[in-house]
Parts: sequence; structure tokens; C-alpha cells
Amino acid sequence: MTRFETFQDILNSRYSCRAFLPEPLGRDRIEAIAAAAQKVPSWCNAQPWQLIITDGDETEKFRQYIYDAATSQTHNTDIPFPGKYEGIYKERRRSCGFQLYDSLGIEKGDRAASARQMLENYNFFGAPHIAIVTTDRALGEYGILDCGGFITGFTLAAAADGVATIPQAAIAAYSDQVRSYFDIPEDRAIVCGLSMGLSDEAAPVNQFRTDRASPGEVIDWRG
Repeated sequence: MTRFETFQDILNSRYSCRAFLPEPLGRDRIEAIAAAAQKVPSWCNAQPWQLIITDGDETEKFRQYIYDAATSQTHNTDIPFPGKYEGIYKERRRSCGFQLYDSLGIEKGDRAASARQMLENYNFFGAPHIAIVTTDRALGEYGILDCGGFITGFTLAAAADGVATIPQAAIAAYSDQVRSYFDIPEDRAIVCGLSMGLSDEAAPVNQFRTDRASPGEVIDWRG
């Protein structure tokens, strides 16, 4: 297998896990994944990402705290969410949602069931660890872009080591509460959460895979 084929295999194995086993990963294993992700490029090598990672009882305490916030308080974000999805972006979002709900047996239009599933974000889908990813506000959009590169690197390095992950913008929907809980300074913006652990591979919700656009749909050749 060539290096490119190996990389393709890792990309194909990665998915957003929505059912984890409770077993912790061990700090050495997580740090090795983070060290690999550190190799991604960033603007002027700024490396603006910082992680807070929970372990053991701290995961359970934060899980309860953020779940309570999600069920009783209003959204607030450091980074504005998309205003709306239109055209192909709306189609892709809907397709992903339908695949998710179909895997769980949730019928179209069952808003109560879909709302319950949305709240599973705040249970971290049962993951034993969650990382809070932050960036320096002064670096603006490019700091956020760099964090996106790191998150991609982290999820791929994790997949290569048999660790399941799911990046969660939903956690950033309660930025004030996250900042208060972890005492995060105001000069750092909360980008997202990133749950991690071992996948419950028998769970139906982990069986579907989202589609990807072809190169012809995203490349505009010139010359």
C-alpha cells in the first residue's frame, strides 16, 4: 500500500461517532494524537489552538453541567453560527440529518425525538473525554481557520490509532457557560467541543456514512 493509499484508508475510516464506549483512553494516547495533529500548517506557525480535555469524574461533572445549560438556558456563541443554509449546502445538511434519523428509527417530522437526539450532543454521546478547543481572539478568522486545520489533523490522527471522535459546534452554542465552568479568559474564543473515545461499533447510529462531493463539483479548472 502506498502512503497515499494509506492516507485514503485513514480518511475513509474516519466518521463522526455518536455512540461511545465508556472506557477511558489514557492520557499518553491522547497526547500522542495531539502531538501528531500539531504538525498541521498554521498562519505564520502561530498554532493558536489550545485544548482543555476532561478525564474521569471531570467529564461526568461537565456533562451534567452543560446538559443542564442546554435544557434551561439560551444559546450564546463567541463565533457566529451560519445565518442559514441554502442551495447545495441545505441539501447536504438535510441529507445528513435524514441519514442520522433513519439510523435511529426517528420518523420524519418527529420533532420531539429529533430534539432528544440533539441533546445527546451535551451527553457527549457517552464519550469518556471531551476537548474544548479555543483560539486567540486577536487572530480573528485566520485563527479560527487554523483551529479547523488542527481539528482535522486531530480527528485523522485519532482514526489512525483506532480512536473515535466527533467535533461538536453544539458545545460552542453555550460559550458563556463553558467559559465560566473552565475559567477560560475572555481573550480566547471557544471554537467547538471534540468528544473522543472508543466507538460502540454495534450502535446503529454509527453505521451510516455521509456522502462527499466529487472533485468535479469543487474544482474549477483554469487553463
